[in-house]
Amino acid sequence: MNLKKIFLVLIGLISINSWSQIAEKDIVKTQNGTIEIQPILHSSIILTYNSKTIYIDPYGGANLYKNQPSPDIILITDIHGDHLDLKTLETIDTSKTLFIVPLEVSMQLPEKYLNKTTILNNGQGIHRLDFFIQAVAMYNLPETITSRHPKGRGNGYILNIDNKRIYISGDTEDIFEMRTLQNIDIAFVCMNLPYTMDINQAADAVLEFQPKIVYPFHYRGKNGFSDVAKFKELVNLKNVEIDVRLRKWYPEKQINE
Repeated sequence: MNLKKIFLVLIGLISINSWSQIAEKDIVKTQNGTIEIQPILHSSIILTYNSKTIYIDPYGGANLYKNQPSPDIILITDIHGDHLDLKTLETIDTSKTLFIVPLEVSMQLPEKYLNKTTILNNGQGIHRLDFFIQAVAMYNLPETITSRHPKGRGNGYILNIDNKRIYISGDTEDIFEMRTLQNIDIAFVCMNLPYTMDINQAADAVLEFQPKIVYPFHYRGKNGFSDVAKFKELVNLKNVEIDVRLRKWYPEKQINE
């Protein structure tokens, strides 16, 4: 085998390995179809319903997205690089994509995306492609303008897809706006110190707003990974009806980043 063939084989093996590290999809039935939930990395998620695909915070490099359908909508929660990853965005086919972002994210987007970008502030909502998408608050406690995530800069989101309400927490703590959520079917909740909250805060908030399904995600912190198994235990100790789903958000090749 010549050197060129060896190189192509190695590239193929690397690509297969990168794809194999991504978690399997979950399928959630709705009134009129199904929602496919594809965990990608950290806080990056792909949701597909009725052949329409939504990316949330695409991050982590081209290999994680090259076998995925191109996005019809991209939601970005905040300005930090694990949410607004311009290098990864450049590798994604966004020719048909609508962007929905907070104001400060829009100010950092390249000009080529701006004519298809909608700015949402906390409390605002918009209908796009048969989905109703609401921006909700995400912030650190106590509220200060010097915090890592001041109130009003970033967005959590509630996606209304068919008869399901899906909550994306963004980088937040167990804030009032989270605790008072209602009728959430699926929740993606962050938990990583010192950037967001610990597993005890997250569990307590989840027990208050009681989503039917909850995915702990965004759980790599400054000193490693939050104990999501303990989070599940804390939730189900008090409410066995909440389906806590532990999925593979950190492929092995990413763990030592």
